Amino acid sequence: MSLRDSMSDAQGPIAFLRSPSTIRARCREVLELGLRGELDHFEVRMDALPRVIDRVVAVTREQHPTLAIPRHSRWNQFRAGGVDRVADLESRIAHLPDDERARARFALVITSVLLDGVAGAEWRYREPGTGKLLAGNEGLAVASYHMFTAGLFSSDPRHPFRADAEGLEQLDAMRLGSALQAASGNPILGLEARADLLGRLGSAMRATPRFFGTEAKGTPRLGRLFDACLAREEEGMIPARRILFVVLEGLGPIWPGRLELLGVNLGDVWKHRKVGGPAVTAGLVPFHKLSQFVTYSLIETLEQAGLRVVGEDELTGLADVRNGGLFVDDAVLVPKDDTIRGRVHTPGDEPIVEWRALTVALLDEVARGVRAALGEATLTISQVMEGGTSAAGKQAAAERRDGAPPIVVESDGTVL
Repeated sequence: MSLRDSMSDAQGPIAFLRSPSTIRARCREVLELGLRGELDHFEVRMDALPRVIDRVVAVTREQHPTLAIPRHSRWNQFRAGGVDRVADLESRIAHLPDDERARARFALVITSVLLDGVAGAEWRYREPGTGKLLAGNEGLAVASYHMFTAGLFSSDPRHPFRADAEGLEQLDAMRLGSALQAASGNPILGLEARADLLGRLGSAMRATPRFFGTEAKGTPRLGRLFDACLAREEEGMIPARRILFVVLEGLGPIWPGRLELLGVNLGDVWKHRKVGGPAVTAGLVPFHKLSQFVTYSLIETLEQAGLRVVGEDELTGLADVRNGGLFVDDAVLVPKDDTIRGRVHTPGDEPIVEWRALTVALLDEVARGVRAALGEATLTISQVMEGGTSAAGKQAAAERRDGAPPIVVESDGTVL
């Protein structure tokens, strides 16, 4: 696809903006503007990119000396602190039929990722039983794991290992905050927004029975998204982009306060006035960060079900604060205005849209360098992140601050 994009008559603008090829092309367009010095908010210094590649290679070799690198997914974060909670889950659901186990895995991953997002530098989660003290993404992963296995998302106590519309709609901020151990001395960003998001998910599930089905008592189940993915396989294969489409179509209505086009909630899509494109999509930059992370995390369950997932590298790197912070901290991206670092932004502010777009495009550049340095030409962008840019970004932030990102975004818990 060209940098200015192309959209066939058969492909509507909504599907176009949900395509990973559009994400990549629009983000690459922003990078090209930066390389020509035409961006307003960031200077792009490609001469500093080798420093980032060297850091990522060193972190990857340290964490994965055999280079057997898993994909970047929620499943790895469930093992935070050296505790194999994935094995614990499998033992808990071993009595269920194969399809029910797959639906349970889908429900766990999706609810967990939707509770992801920036938690704030002060928040910590003390795991019951192990006493592990965890922060950030790892803390949220472990907290959400215990919520799921305790049946917090299910309306039926007889079936705790599921998330259904009624259970999600009944979950308020007080119950969610208690499960996250949020308190005045342990604040978490976006608590109300996270609870609202899960409630909106329940409503969206009721509105789209073709994805979530109905049970005898009339409450749709999140795990039915597994069946929607299975319906899109051909000869035992399913392209990763089709999984992303199912996720975006099924979860599309839940995102709060987003741009709409033709009456459709666009989700993680934002405006940048220097970006082109055809027709009504001009100026719009899609990221779909959480939806792509969900997709990466669902691939493992689909493979366990016997499907071959193809085209995984059509998906993009994730525009989150760890990946983006790495490029700022190692001076590949230099703010043109010092106040960008000093003030609090919203996700739709143009400097943030620009930063995220540059992050996605630069992750492709880093991936090429990491593959060459490691002699592993087949590493996916997901493996490069897991290997990885995410840990390197965390390391860089710890070296320069207390682990907080270099640019502050006011989070509602649903974007970064």
